[in-house]
Amino acid sequence: MKISYNWLKQFIKIDWDAEKTGELLTDLGLEIEGIEAYESVKGGLNGIVVGEVLTCVQHPNADRLKLTTVDIGKDAPVQIVCGAPNVAKGQKVPVATIGTTLYTPEGEAWKIKKGKIRGEESHGMICAEDELGLGESHDGIMVLDAGLKVGTPAAEVFAIENDQVFEIGLTPNRADAMSHYGVARDLKAGLLQKEVALELITPSVSSYHVDARSLKIDVDVKDKEKCPRYCGVTISGVKVEASPNWLQHRIKSIGLSPINNVVDITNYVLHELGQPLHAFDAQKISGNKIVVKTCKAGTKFTTLDEVVRELHADDLMICDGEKPMCIAGVFGGIDSGVSENTRDIFLESAYFNPVSIRKTAKRHGLNTDASFRFERGIDPNSTEYALKRAALLICEVAGGEITSDISDSYPVKIEDFQVRLSFDNAKKLIGEEIPRETIKSILTSLDIKVNNVTETGLGLTVPAYRNDVQREADIIEEILRVYGYNNICTTEKLNASISNSTRFEDYKLQNIIGHQLASQGFFEIMTNSLTTPDYIGLSEQLNSEHNVEMLNPLSSDLGVMRQSLLFSGLETVAHNINRKRGDLKLFEFGKSYHKYNESREEYKHLSLFVTGNKTKENWNSKASPSDFFYLKGTVQGILERLGINNLRSAPVKSDLFNEGMTLSLGKKKLVDFGLVKKSILKSFGISQQVLFANINWDNVLDMAKHNTITFKAIPKYPEVRRDFALLIDRSVTFEDIFTTAKQTEKQLLKTINLFDVYEGKNLPEGKKSYAVSFTLQDKNRTLTDKQIDKIMSKLQSNFESKLGAELR
Repeated sequence: MKISYNWLKQFIKIDWDAEKTGELLTDLGLEIEGIEAYESVKGGLNGIVVGEVLTCVQHPNADRLKLTTVDIGKDAPVQIVCGAPNVAKGQKVPVATIGTTLYTPEGEAWKIKKGKIRGEESHGMICAEDELGLGESHDGIMVLDAGLKVGTPAAEVFAIENDQVFEIGLTPNRADAMSHYGVARDLKAGLLQKEVALELITPSVSSYHVDARSLKIDVDVKDKEKCPRYCGVTISGVKVEASPNWLQHRIKSIGLSPINNVVDITNYVLHELGQPLHAFDAQKISGNKIVVKTCKAGTKFTTLDEVVRELHADDLMICDGEKPMCIAGVFGGIDSGVSENTRDIFLESAYFNPVSIRKTAKRHGLNTDASFRFERGIDPNSTEYALKRAALLICEVAGGEITSDISDSYPVKIEDFQVRLSFDNAKKLIGEEIPRETIKSILTSLDIKVNNVTETGLGLTVPAYRNDVQREADIIEEILRVYGYNNICTTEKLNASISNSTRFEDYKLQNIIGHQLASQGFFEIMTNSLTTPDYIGLSEQLNSEHNVEMLNPLSSDLGVMRQSLLFSGLETVAHNINRKRGDLKLFEFGKSYHKYNESREEYKHLSLFVTGNKTKENWNSKASPSDFFYLKGTVQGILERLGINNLRSAPVKSDLFNEGMTLSLGKKKLVDFGLVKKSILKSFGISQQVLFANINWDNVLDMAKHNTITFKAIPKYPEVRRDFALLIDRSVTFEDIFTTAKQTEKQLLKTINLFDVYEGKNLPEGKKSYAVSFTLQDKNRTLTDKQIDKIMSKLQSNFESKLGAELR
């Protein structure tokens, strides 16, 4: 929000510099994000002075140029070559001296330099209106008042406005400060705390009167819930034209473009008092009647931006006797606004329901100065005052006379808020005791009325325009921001309590696994929980009925909450591959969201994405592509780090994978991982293989909490390794060998490792060869050859009988 300092000074006569005032406003909670200089004429006419043409003769080398000598108040006149047809001896003219910077209408800067034009020296430039930014004429030079003194800076001759404009980062709750008057009201309270007492000047409407009752327009508010208050008045005989300079300067300083005097006044009062207004051409109001109501759903309506919009059944509209004319509080219609042919106007000032306005503005994708204020809540009791203020200003700048009484539909007055403040609670929340007289002074300066005072607290009435101050805590916040957060002392003693937290806290385990994955070359990603509903069609296991849909989506691509982390992760993979980063190892901690009947549930996941080579290309090592077993090892490493072992594996049943595996513990599924289906990858434009692991983090956390860690002494006796080369059927898995071996020898068999797999020549059809190592160890004694041979013989026997294996 932009606030003009010159405009602000119309309400409070402060003589501080802008930086100092900005610091105070920031302390009051109106954070100043920047201060910009504003000049009604770019450059401020610096370097432009009043000159007098002493001589004017034909240029000896050019038919269309004149050679002049000009007195600019210096010791000697200067020679200037001028091409204007109207330049003549004796004129007082604006002269741009050497070194002056002028600006084109497009804002491009150019500097006046000493030079020669057709062989004659020129020491400056006699300027036209458009060259100074004072108008659009370029027919000739400007001729000034003959009574002006030579050498007078042009900035003193013309009404040049120099201003400082505050950019305020206004928080949504501060609807009361969405105007120059509102900011001035806060500034007065802040100055009072610094013992600077200044009067808050309110624009007077005491001269308001009805000139004639010749144009009456009836007002009928059908929907009083959406429109609690509606005021209107007619003004006849206006002349719509460009606004006077003072009004244009005010509008331009805050970044608005002047339109015409009537519309500019409505914008002026909006930013002056915070009350949106709208002016209708009275001749375009059918039946001399205003009806405030909703229209039938699907009704077509063309707004000022020439966009045809389809109305919702809950959109509040300002209508005449036949048709809608304006989306109430949001945007005007193209057929009812003020134009250069308008002579009579109906001026509207209203208070609309904030929720209704916000929903309408959001539905139509409109965000106007009016809707910005209405949807946050304006002052319902300033509606008539703002209408009178605007009517008087319109009569002043556009002529005309007020030709009706004010129509004011306000059936149920919006009451002020009653709040009780406890001095003890204020002390507890603030951290120190503020003098009671100071508290009362602060509240009074904020227009909060003190009804009664007791030993324990205050009974207060908060004005209706402070809709963010309805609780005791809000009152205390108001006291504190005006008193000054910087004035609250900090204690030298710091008290803190240490919470009793378990080592299985979610964030702790996430950090452990995150560091482990990062040390393995993985990068953490964070993707959007909002996604497109189109991804549901990529898997039969995902159901559109389970989508958690956004009521007001930012776009169709962000319309639902994700049911799987796979698709948002593949977006990241595709993004990187398209930028020549094809070797990826990524992980993400995130949630999926689901709707089941009337309930909504969310589940936490750890997802892994691996594609391309495991390591970067190097001169002394061959590139090794990532494969299923690399991902499997990574997943098992995560679970083992959390102490989760003895997992049961099974083929994955999810249609997200071409092939994969599911790991479970008891009845709880912990992980699905494998190769992502090619049809899914094709949807993302990915042609290379992608491995994906979906770890159910909720179940992993639960299993980790039940894990018991046991500590054992390091064995004193050596390990013994023996190898088998087994010829087995292709259907036999390493897991079958592992399970059979463990069942055969539970005490002394410590590890089982598959170190070679062969399928090819010299093997019978349907067979494969596994090279498996077995590590044996006794913690109490050294194993003898006899013991070792006995165990190996038993293993061989069981492999042959249970798995049909043969020793090669």
